[in-house]
Amino acid sequence: MSVANNGFLHLIINLVLLCLAVWLCIVAGEKENAIAGVVGGLCWVLWGFHLPGFMVIQPNQCRVLTFFGRYSGTVTDNGFFWTNPFYVKRKLSLRARNMDVPPIKVNDKCGNPIMIGLVLVWRIKDTYKACFNIDVEGAAQPTHRQIGTDNSTVQQQLKGYDNFVSVQSDSALRKVASLFAYDNLEDLNEVTLRNGGDEVNRRLEQEISKHLEIAGIDVVEARINYLAYAQEIASVMLKRQQAEAIIAAREKIVEGAVSMVDMALRKLAADNVVEMDEERKAAMVSNLMVVLCGDEGATPVLNTGSIY
Repeated sequence: MSVANNGFLHLIINLVLLCLAVWLCIVAGEKENAIAGVVGGLCWVLWGFHLPGFMVIQPNQCRVLTFFGRYSGTVTDNGFFWTNPFYVKRKLSLRARNMDVPPIKVNDKCGNPIMIGLVLVWRIKDTYKACFNIDVEGAAQPTHRQIGTDNSTVQQQLKGYDNFVSVQSDSALRKVASLFAYDNLEDLNEVTLRNGGDEVNRRLEQEISKHLEIAGIDVVEARINYLAYAQEIASVMLKRQQAEAIIAAREKIVEGAVSMVDMALRKLAADNVVEMDEERKAAMVSNLMVVLCGDEGATPVLNTGSIY
């Protein structure tokens, strides 16, 4: 049996009861008919009892219904409905919500303190778990008078869910950050927080989903949006990165210089420009390497005498 019926049909019934009650009261007053008065009074009681059962459900919202403490079902369809007036109706939003978790200080896989933050998109998927598995702090308990129009109660509930999601996301983020290093130190193929990208975000999404499963919350998307070394080691790590960049640049310069010197020696020998012994070749190589690898421009010295 459905817990919600067509609201327009019951609206017609409600109007009929109202008209009947008014007519019977008029008849009882004019003709002093006691039976009409009693029946009219019963119609007024039925009309008043019938009225609180109406509810309007907006898109991506729902009503969780309980009957004297027992869960009766959840109405997720949109529209105008009527339910048992004794049902306690709790409004829940099924819309996706965005949360920006502020950066927190954690230790990565290597023990380095880092600052890391994330962006999380979530929504309620299981209404039973969301209502009864967790105690949402600040969420007011619904009453029979709340028929789904009290937006302040919904906002209080959402703030409670935001607090729960924030705490659990913080815990999951700390765990994931401890599984990866901030950057590559030795193994260039290692997945790190900097270059992990989709892999790290996928692991983060899985971990947050485990923490929020008890509340019936579905994680739509989770991704790291802030990543940096902590302030106490930021300057040291910056120097290390600069040193690595200088070393990598020097390697490229030396590789290119050796290639150019080798090409020069081969070209001189092939064209018979000049004949040099091993000692003169070594001197030429030394001079060329100094010129090609030096940080400053070379100052040439012209030799006007014999090369020997």
